[in-house]
Amino acid sequence: MSDELTHTEDGAAQMVDVGRKATSRRRAVATGEIHLDPYTIELVNTDALEKGDVLATARIGAIQAVKHTWETIPMCHQIPITNAETTIDLHEDAIQLTVAVETIGQTGCEMEAIQGVTTGLSVIWDMVKSAEKGDDGSYPGTSIESVRVVDKTVEPIGS
Repeated sequence: MSDELTHTEDGAAQMVDVGRKATSRRRAVATGEIHLDPYTIELVNTDALEKGDVLATARIGAIQAVKHTWETIPMCHQIPITNAETTIDLHEDAIQLTVAVETIGQTGCEMEAIQGVTTGLSVIWDMVKSAEKGDDGSYPGTSIESVRVVDKTVEPIGS
């Protein structure tokens, strides 16, 4: 890993100039999970929650977040998203969301993948919070965890 920070110059935040970098095909995959009570997961799985289809809404939220990452991450470039895919896996006590993002450009799409995962998981929390709320108003078993980039590829275009 490099010891050099690319988003600062003399301590002042700045956007990195990627204008001279070669255009390439890029892909990033991020994943994370939300831990829930098994009963809540069953409600999600059977589409029995009052707010509607949790998984479809989480997918839409994740893709929207991917498309708007540049608006919420200060030094993030606005990039052309060529594809965004979501995968949701239900487990006994967690829902795992994976977001794969693709672009053709001069900078990567890791932030878009991370933003998609965190927003999609937040959408799930919002939609299940009535089922997860404890007697004291807290959410004792609910947590978003293990958000990370699991794959990144860069493929040169042409020669």
